[in-house]
Amino acid sequence: RRVHGGAYFFSHLRQAMMMLRVQRVSFQPLARLFSSSKASTSPQTQRIGWIGTGVMGKSMCGHLISAGYPVTVYTRTPEKASELVARGATLVESPKDVAKQSDVVFSMVGYPSDVEEIVFGKKGVLRALNPGSIFCDFTTSRPALAQKISDFCRKIGVRSLDAPVSGGDIGARDAKLSIMVGGEKSTLEAVQPLLALLGTNIKYMGPAGAGQHTKMVNQILIASNMVGVVEGLLYAKKAGLDLNQVIAAVGSGAAGSWSINNLGPRIVQGNFDPGFFVEHFIKDLGIALEEAKRMDLDLKGLQLARQLYEEVKAQGYSKLGTHALYLAVENLHYKTKI
Repeated sequence: RRVHGGAYFFSHLRQAMMMLRVQRVSFQPLARLFSSSKASTSPQTQRIGWIGTGVMGKSMCGHLISAGYPVTVYTRTPEKASELVARGATLVESPKDVAKQSDVVFSMVGYPSDVEEIVFGKKGVLRALNPGSIFCDFTTSRPALAQKISDFCRKIGVRSLDAPVSGGDIGARDAKLSIMVGGEKSTLEAVQPLLALLGTNIKYMGPAGAGQHTKMVNQILIASNMVGVVEGLLYAKKAGLDLNQVIAAVGSGAAGSWSINNLGPRIVQGNFDPGFFVEHFIKDLGIALEEAKRMDLDLKGLQLARQLYEEVKAQGYSKLGTHALYLAVENLHYKTKI
C-alpha cells in the first residue's frame, strides 16, 4: 500500500507541475507586456519618430540622435531637417511614414490645428502606428484635444501622452526643459529615459489633458511676469541706470525670474531672435483664456497681457521672441508722448 500511495502522490505531483508549466507559458505575454519598459529602452530596441523641426524641435530631436537612437523625421520644410539628416536621421514625406518606422513618435509643432492634421489627417500618425506604440505630443495645445487623442489611441491599442515643455530655445539646446506630462503614468515610465535626454524637470500631472492645463499655468505666469520685466527695464532706462547692472542686482533677489535673467540681457543687447515666437505665445494665451472662461474665471492680468501681445503682433513683431514685448511697450510709450 505504501508503493501504491507513493505512485498516487507522484502522479498528482506530475499533474501539478504540468499545470504550473501551462500557467507559466500562458502568462509570458502578459509578463512581457507589463515588464519594465525602462530596461528595454535603448537605441538597439526602440525606433524613434520625430515630427516638427522648429526653433525647439530641432534641438530636442538632435539630443535623441546624439544618444544613438535611430530617428525618422517629418517636417513641412525639409531644409529645416538637413542638419538632422546629416547626423543620421531619415527624412520621410508624411507623419504616416514616420509612424510606420517608429515605436515611439514625438511631435513638436505650432498650433492645435497642426496637431489635428499630423494625428488625424489622411497621412496622420494614427493611420500607421502599431498597437503598443506610443505617441507623445510636446506641442502646447488644447487640453480637450489631448483628451480626444488619448481616447482614440486607446481604441486602437496605442498609448499617448500630452507633454508640453517650457524652457525655450535655451532649454531645448541645453536639454534642460521642464516637461509637464498628462496621460497614463505607466506610459510616462515607458518613455522616461527618452524624456530624460531632453529635460531635467519631468513631472507627471495626471490624466490626459493635465499636461496641457499645467502648461496654461506656466504661460499665465510668464505673460504677467514679462509685462513686469519690460516695464521694469523701461523704468530703469528712463532713470538712466545701467540695465545690465540692474538685471544683476534684481535677478538674484525676490524679483528674480527666468525671464529677467535669460531674456533681460537679450533685450539690453537688442537681440529679439525667437526662443519662442510671439505668434505662438498669443495662441497659448488664447487657449488659456478659453479654458479660464470655461471654468468661469475672469483673469484680468491675463487679458491685459493678451492685449499687449496683440499690439506686438500689430506692430509687425509676431515672428520675434516673446521679449519683443519690450519693443511694443516702448513704442506705445513714445506714441502717447507724441
